[in-house]
Amino acid sequence: MINHYFKKKYGQNFLSDVSLLSAIADDAQITKNDVVLEIGAGAGALTAELAKRAKKVVSYEIDKDLMTVLTQNLRDFDNIELVYQDIMQSDLNEIESKLGDNYIVAANLPYYISTPVVMRFVEEAKKIKSLTLTLQKEVGERLAAKEGTSDYGTITVMLSAVADVKITRYIDRTFFYPEPNVDSVVIKADFVGNKYDIKNFDIFRLLVKNAFNMRRKTLVNNLMASYKISREKAENFLKEFNIQPLFRGEELSPKQYALLSNNIDLLKTP
Repeated sequence: MINHYFKKKYGQNFLSDVSLLSAIADDAQITKNDVVLEIGAGAGALTAELAKRAKKVVSYEIDKDLMTVLTQNLRDFDNIELVYQDIMQSDLNEIESKLGDNYIVAANLPYYISTPVVMRFVEEAKKIKSLTLTLQKEVGERLAAKEGTSDYGTITVMLSAVADVKITRYIDRTFFYPEPNVDSVVIKADFVGNKYDIKNFDIFRLLVKNAFNMRRKTLVNNLMASYKISREKAENFLKEFNIQPLFRGEELSPKQYALLSNNIDLLKTP
């Protein structure tokens, strides 16, 4: 194990099993023509596996105390660029300009930034090809959830609107050091563009957020509260698209949310 003081504030839990790291890199389906963006280099174990497969790896690491470790561990590679910055504070347009079109994101993400990272790429990325992320099991299952399940929520719908998502493997907590309190999964999200022809993503995002605002309430009640409309108007709006008024937010598919958001003006008519 590396000589490093692990920092809880950065959520540092490192993987070192070479077979597992190789399998995760394989999940990303990297070719020699691909540029990979890694978030959180850690000790460089996954970075090395990515570099073996990619044209280039640009790896962001927030902890500058790892500089010596990374320089030593990655000394045999000439296709790795290490950037010691917080990627959440970095300009994504500038990052993408360096990466080019159809870049791949791969990371063993600190649990505390998993959701913000995913949402940032969903909402801001313009040239991304795929995300392959090692995440807390609960978060990964939420990202890959299907409608009608308790794991299904706002982030599920938002990601599903632009990507095809699946869990590629489950990882026991004992593979990490320090050992976390939860197990992990690897998810693969292949970005496929605007799947459901959403006219306005801001309107779509707000509608989805409003639908899940109070999970125990019906969709009608959430629409009434969010858009200041009568029950009759909310019910008629849903019936127009063959959606039962007593449905809750988790019962609608991403395609149905797209249909509602594209016709949200119907709620504003007298």
